[in-house]
Amino acid sequence: ATAAATVTQDSVLNICMDAKHHKTEPGPEGQLYGQCVLWKDNACCTANTSMEAHQDQSYLYNFNWDHCGAMPEKCKRHFIQDTCLYECSPNLGPWIDQADNSWRKERIRDVPLCQEDCEQWWEDCQDAVTCKANWHTGWNWTTGTNQCPKGAMCQKFKYVFPTAAALCEQVWSGSYKYTSHHRGSGRCIQMWFDPAQGNPNVAVAQYYA
Repeated sequence: ATAAATVTQDSVLNICMDAKHHKTEPGPEGQLYGQCVLWKDNACCTANTSMEAHQDQSYLYNFNWDHCGAMPEKCKRHFIQDTCLYECSPNLGPWIDQADNSWRKERIRDVPLCQEDCEQWWEDCQDAVTCKANWHTGWNWTTGTNQCPKGAMCQKFKYVFPTAAALCEQVWSGSYKYTSHHRGSGRCIQMWFDPAQGNPNVAVAQYYA
């Protein structure tokens, strides 16, 4: 039984989810771009994916951050970082779940985000504007890119997401979970870290596996 448990543990510890742009298995990527460079030593994303993650209208998902007017840069960087974590991290195994989308077989659910990462995201985005709380579904895609559904009102994030927890947990329909754990505690996933210090999320995945 112990051997089987170890196998299960190991199999979720360094793994890429089966989704639209992920590599089949993680490995070094010397040329990762911009904010995704944190994962260059061991990544699930290609250099090309990392470059696209920074585009306003990227071919990754044709998703438009500026659906209610221009999203401020200080807010956008968190969404870019969230994209880099999602596309590049090989440490999300314990939270990979089946997805019933045509474009991906797996998704992440309830990834425990460090409190600071979530609070800072909310802080920097509270005055940005959106028309929806769940960005996974319900858009009008008739133009090929997401537009607000009919009758949806554009308003500031702080009204759509009254708390940091609301933002982190709702925006991607439960992909993240707000926690009171702090960066460096080994109990929560960091969207941001200093690669020179190594990747703190390796130990977090081990803890939860």
